[in-house]
Amino acid sequence: MSPPWSVCRLETHSDGRGRLVAVEAGEPHLPFEIRRVYYIYGVPAGQARGFHAHRQLQQLMIAVSGGLDVILDDGDKRHRVRLDDPTRALLVPPMAWHEMHDFAPGTVCLVLASAPYDESDYIRTYESFRAEAAVLATGAVS
Repeated sequence: MSPPWSVCRLETHSDGRGRLVAVEAGEPHLPFEIRRVYYIYGVPAGQARGFHAHRQLQQLMIAVSGGLDVILDDGDKRHRVRLDDPTRALLVPPMAWHEMHDFAPGTVCLVLASAPYDESDYIRTYESFRAEAAVLATGAVS
């Protein structure tokens, strides 16, 4: 079984003036309407971020500068993805625990999200995430 997240290549347009990458609605790597855009930058050396999952939110993460490791967990398996190329994007679906580590100096991580900020959508502890993921995996209804 393949993991619920995926890494995709973004189309790049290049000429003598430089490069341009556009992310457009309706593309396979963006299966949601963008409702929120934010970016993470200025992360101090050795600092990690994330450590949560979302019940409904989908995200597309792009390291537009620098690089970082994203650890993803579906409640069963963990996988590490290095984002260090602005033409690669990581689709993070709902119910994927994610952690961000090993930020290179100057990293800027752009995140396109399927919904505005909603604290009730967050699962903030790994134990709670594992419990909710287990319920979903068995098809049980609470």
